[in-house]
Amino acid sequence: MGMNWLVSLAIVGGGLNAQTVCQPVLAYSPCEIVFELDAAESKLHANPYWSVELRAEIRSPRFKTYQAHAFFDGGNRMVIRFSPTDAGTWDFRLTSNLPRFNGKEARFEATPSEHPGFVRVQNVRHFAYEESKKPHLWMGDTLMDFAVMDRAAFDAAIEQRAKNKFNHLRGYLLGTDASKAFPAGDRPNIPYFQELDKRVRAMNERGLTVDLVLGQARNQLAKLLPDRARRERFARFAAARYSAYGVTWQLVEEFESYDNGRAFCKELGTYMKLYDPMAHPRTAHAAQTSAPLVNDGWLDYILYDSDNDVLNAVERQVYAKPFVNAGFSGQPAATGAAFRNKLWRAAMNGQYLTSRRAGESVEDLKAMGAWFDLFSTTRYWDMEPYFDVDGGRAMALEGIEYMVYIEKPSGPVEVLVEKHGYEVYWINPATGEATRPKDKDWKGEKFLGEPPSRTQDWILFLSRDGKKEGMLKSYKFEARPVPVQEVETVEKAVPFTLAEPVTDTISLSKPPVFEVKLKRPTRATRTMSYLITGEVTTNGQGFRVLATGAKGQLQVPEALAKAGGAVMVLRVTGLNANGKAYAVDRVFRLVP
Repeated sequence: MGMNWLVSLAIVGGGLNAQTVCQPVLAYSPCEIVFELDAAESKLHANPYWSVELRAEIRSPRFKTYQAHAFFDGGNRMVIRFSPTDAGTWDFRLTSNLPRFNGKEARFEATPSEHPGFVRVQNVRHFAYEESKKPHLWMGDTLMDFAVMDRAAFDAAIEQRAKNKFNHLRGYLLGTDASKAFPAGDRPNIPYFQELDKRVRAMNERGLTVDLVLGQARNQLAKLLPDRARRERFARFAAARYSAYGVTWQLVEEFESYDNGRAFCKELGTYMKLYDPMAHPRTAHAAQTSAPLVNDGWLDYILYDSDNDVLNAVERQVYAKPFVNAGFSGQPAATGAAFRNKLWRAAMNGQYLTSRRAGESVEDLKAMGAWFDLFSTTRYWDMEPYFDVDGGRAMALEGIEYMVYIEKPSGPVEVLVEKHGYEVYWINPATGEATRPKDKDWKGEKFLGEPPSRTQDWILFLSRDGKKEGMLKSYKFEARPVPVQEVETVEKAVPFTLAEPVTDTISLSKPPVFEVKLKRPTRATRTMSYLITGEVTTNGQGFRVLATGAKGQLQVPEALAKAGGAVMVLRVTGLNANGKAYAVDRVFRLVP
């Protein structure tokens, strides 16, 4: 996906002398339409980034219309960068506050390519490539300073990630020091962004989608862009410059650390939705979970920076979004067996994975490669967390394949399955090596077996290989309806109660202990996972995680603690052994 040569613009409406547009380009490759301001225009627009309005309505050969804005590229140069999605003739019409360009029309040509298309949300909780419709198995790594690190080190890093099958890389758009990219909120450093263009393009050429974190934690972007006009112009600039590439938008690092973080993200996310013609997936980086932003109308997938297994498991059953865990390896990042345990817990919760720095450990690279290779043999886009299992954690496409992770083997593993014949594999998650037992071809409804040893973790894989071989000839997301359960909130049906706190107040200076108690033990409640969240509806921040587990001390985060004297709705969401979710609410007043 290299830079395309520029040639004279083919005139349809006339009057675009000395402007340039790409020659025929491959589909899903950037086409650049370049505009040079003349002396009078440059005098009128001393800061084109801020004052020039220039956009194109672009119509595809299939008569689908996109709107792409120009970005300032230094000097007197404005550029509309756009990736055509189909082969054929693309027409465009300009709208501008530069009279010389306003209303002019032209066209460019796109030729067929083998590009699979940009990544899109598919089947509620998964991803696929736009053009090929092939499912996308997200496996990411983190290189936050990719924009500013030494170029030779950058090239080596992305080459190594691509070699090890990573297909996403996360990092800061503005680098580690935002002032180098934006010396002021209304003036970008164009050489910085020209170099960044090359790096984003280089990652795409190696098969890496770039997960762009637009701003760092603790109000960095809010301080750089203190008013709505600056924020909108920045969002338009970022979308115009990078939407032609394979990217996702992760807005700001740890949105919870921003003053009014939910409102800030809603504004910025809405702008990105408006100005990105390619509609790349959007989310916000989070210290824990970006789920509090789900209902604001701009977020496409939920991002985690947490290895809290209970949080991850419970929310998977509550929200109808894809889940990407960018913190499963812990902080500081775990390595070796601990890394592998966290990786597979997240995978069994139905999450896609972005490691903190797996690329720095050969052992961790092998573990992620083993996960990727195994899931690549499955219909992972149809699999869901599966609960009819003892001795491990499972994902399954029922009746087709069952994958069970046994973190600490202590005896036989029991899995209830649909009655068919299955091939049996025991897989070492550290290496991906498979062992076939004597009863490698097994038939029945209840599998009972023990891993080859109890000294390490194992994966049990039951697969109808023949059936699946035929299914894998099609990538259609239709093996079964997507299960989206309705959380049970009728008090009589909820099998637990919040026993503590017993008062109707919560102290911010000394948060109380809490305890959740079962009303009646049953087989379904033999294991319970509890997530405790709190929300002060009047402050508009959304909910925050206060605790997990059946008992402990509530931790009231700063976003809620600022609301002293306010009413907080505390919610306990419980997940039973069968994967059924329940919730109860209590109302408390926050006191100093």
